[in-house]
Amino acid sequence: MNLNFKEIATATMVLFAVIDILGSIPVIISLRKKVGHIQSEKASIVAISIMIAFLFVGERILNLIGIDVNSFAVAGAFIIFFLAIEMILGITLYKDDLPETASIVPIAFPLIAGAGTLTSILSLRAEYHVENIIVAIIINVIFVYFVLKSSKRIEKVLGQNGLGVIRKVFGVILMAIAVKLFAANIGGLMS
Repeated sequence: MNLNFKEIATATMVLFAVIDILGSIPVIISLRKKVGHIQSEKASIVAISIMIAFLFVGERILNLIGIDVNSFAVAGAFIIFFLAIEMILGITLYKDDLPETASIVPIAFPLIAGAGTLTSILSLRAEYHVENIIVAIIINVIFVYFVLKSSKRIEKVLGQNGLGVIRKVFGVILMAIAVKLFAANIGGLMS
């Protein structure tokens, strides 16, 4: 077992920033108004299943199509960088249409376990031990579950300004992580 608190903390922060469940509270609330009840348990279980499955078979899928982990990590760094720009500047570079159902699509996928999250998981895999990433995924999904359960209360407590500040702070952290990820993996592409 290679459990390492620093790796778990870093991976947890990366996933927390990429999943950005606090920033998604307005989306979750608007979905609740559209479709009524959101099954927090179902959304959380599907999201954790997608993330852990991708952690183990994502690399094989990449190998199947001839892409190495370093290339994917560099591409992931770009995606994380653009997510950070969205969070910091409050702009939307990419927008998904919201369908009528909510628990699985779009909450479990792509809101929680979306392209940015899956890219981050594979990028983290290039640097950290699998068991630390799994612990980070579990911590994040537990947090996501509680946020889904109490999204109305959180919105009242934080308000729009509070949510905005949290998004910007995590945007800056995410940008720093993207730069580090890029720097750590670009050498592997050049060799």
